[in-house]
Amino acid sequence: MTVTLAQLTERSGRGVLDHLEREAAVPVIDGPQAQGDLIVIPHHLVSDDVEFPRHGWRAVPPEGIELLRSAAGGNPHALVADPGTCHWAASARDRFNLALGVLTATAPAYLVHAEHGGTGIAPGTYVVRRQREGTGFVGRRGTRARGGVNAHLVAD
Repeated sequence: MTVTLAQLTERSGRGVLDHLEREAAVPVIDGPQAQGDLIVIPHHLVSDDVEFPRHGWRAVPPEGIELLRSAAGGNPHALVADPGTCHWAASARDRFNLALGVLTATAPAYLVHAEHGGTGIAPGTYVVRRQREGTGFVGRRGTRARGGVNAHLVAD
């Protein structure tokens, strides 16, 4: 079933800015996708880098779970889904320290953001990461990458 941005915002109670077309269909994608400073990656593509948590999974409610808000207090990226169809865990271990968490869905789930609108995530298992600019490894204690190359997280 195709979901429009208007239907998605009505179901979740999350608003979007006026410049977005409310009657546009929200695409549902089963591959990598980005929304602002977030990137959603099918788990099988990064399974060597991301370890799933055993505990801490929670059901995603229709109004959603806030995944990320900009440092300046901007609009949040929220994960929303129909009841019982999606679970989220924020405690994934990622060797690059970019994962915000992991999700598993049996029906389409959606990311909603006031400025970006909505994007659909096909049923499956995914890692949600911050996007990073630059090259090399970003360590836990800073943003200096190997070889002296600077890297920083994308801010939206």
